[in-house]
Amino acid sequence: MKFSPDVSSSRRKSRKAHFTAPSSERRKIMSATLSKPLREKHNVRSMPIRKDDEVTVMRGSFKNREGKVAQVYRKRYIIHIQGLTKEKSNSAPVQIGVHPSIVRITKLKMDKDRKAILDRKNRAASGKGAGKFTDADVGMAQVD
Repeated sequence: MKFSPDVSSSRRKSRKAHFTAPSSERRKIMSATLSKPLREKHNVRSMPIRKDDEVTVMRGSFKNREGKVAQVYRKRYIIHIQGLTKEKSNSAPVQIGVHPSIVRITKLKMDKDRKAILDRKNRAASGKGAGKFTDADVGMAQVD
């Protein structure tokens, strides 16, 4: 069911928007959930993934493998994790690409920009009723 008249629900247009998205939008699409301790500490559910974050693979044949993010490949919507490799036929190791949606961030690489994002997204500090109208507000609106 379509909720917003401003956004198309067409499969063709959605796919085109996804695959032609600029790098700034791809960063947001390439987000991963935070682990339970991080979620409780920062009151944030997910974060865009970046190099040097520590992650655990949650789905697929590499389930429960842990490692540090070696590269975020925005063009192909994948990340490379240290230690997640397979051997080619000439016995050379090659990195395996994993989509960020199947990993969970276990340790964040902190810097001032990341700290600012966490402070902005913090759900507890913003209050539970942020953006909600109270009965008093609704009653005052009908006075006009």
